[in-house]
Amino acid sequence: MREIAPGLWHWTAPHEHIGKDVSSYYLPAERVLIDPLTPPEGLAWLEEHGRPEHILLTNRHHDRDAWRLREAFGCAVHVVRSGVYELEGRGPVEAFDFGDELPGGIVAHEVGAICPDETALHLPAHRSLACADGVVRWFGQDELAYVPDQLMDDPEDTKAGLRDAYRGLLALDFDHLLLAHGDPIVGGGKDALSSFLTQGS
Repeated sequence: MREIAPGLWHWTAPHEHIGKDVSSYYLPAERVLIDPLTPPEGLAWLEEHGRPEHILLTNRHHDRDAWRLREAFGCAVHVVRSGVYELEGRGPVEAFDFGDELPGGIVAHEVGAICPDETALHLPAHRSLACADGVVRWFGQDELAYVPDQLMDDPEDTKAGLRDAYRGLLALDFDHLLLAHGDPIVGGGKDALSSFLTQGS
């Protein structure tokens, strides 16, 4: 566990279904988890740092340990409306729409392209943007990347759609880029995303 910016915690843990480490985030003051797996230090760490109340998912595939955390702490699980169907039978969810303000003053923005429920979460209080699968930074790598082409239905069209969506998000005020797959970029996140989009056009 590391506090990458004041009041913004990050950790990695192995995802049992994909066999790779993924990133999770916690905002203790807001009591908000983003795309969480259980911290390596266990549930006790969350208990000590302020019991979480809300879990925000950047897309429908990122429920990860949401249900275990909901059982432990009674968290509400939030996912964009177009992704609710994927979670049916796993547990109760609260649907949101793009443009909604979520717990913690976080605002949901549409990315789409790679899947209809691909969401970016803007954290104004933390000058951060949390991304799902549209852009990644593999552990041990410095550069941003797309997921492999085989995970896209039409790679060129998908990448073009992602570039358009992220270019629009560059109008937001953020400095940190919180990635679900790979280490976050702490400071200079907007510049890194802008450069990536320019190189990928």
